[in-house]
Amino acid sequence: MLLLDLEDFMFELKDGAIKHAGASNRSATAKLYDVEGIDVREYGDRRVKLTFEDEDGSEVEIALAPDQASEVARGIEMLEEESRVFE
Repeated sequence: MLLLDLEDFMFELKDGAIKHAGASNRSATAKLYDVEGIDVREYGDRRVKLTFEDEDGSEVEIALAPDQASEVARGIEMLEEESRVFE
C-alpha cells in the first residue's frame, strides 16, 4: 500500500500535463507498506539505490550516498541484535 500525504499541495492539469501550482516551500511524505520486493544496487558512480515494491506494483526508490547506506546497514544490524522484531 502506497500512502502519499499531499494535503497542502495544489496541482494544475493543463493539456494532459500535471504541474505543481502552489508555493515552492511545501513538503510531502511517501510511505510504502506491505513490501513484497526489495532491490539494492549501484546507482551511478557514487550512489546506492534501494528499491521497494508492493504487491500492487507501487514502487519507492531511494538513492543514498555510501555513508548513508552504511548507516542504514548498521542500524539494521543493531536492530537484529537488540530488538524483538527479528525474533
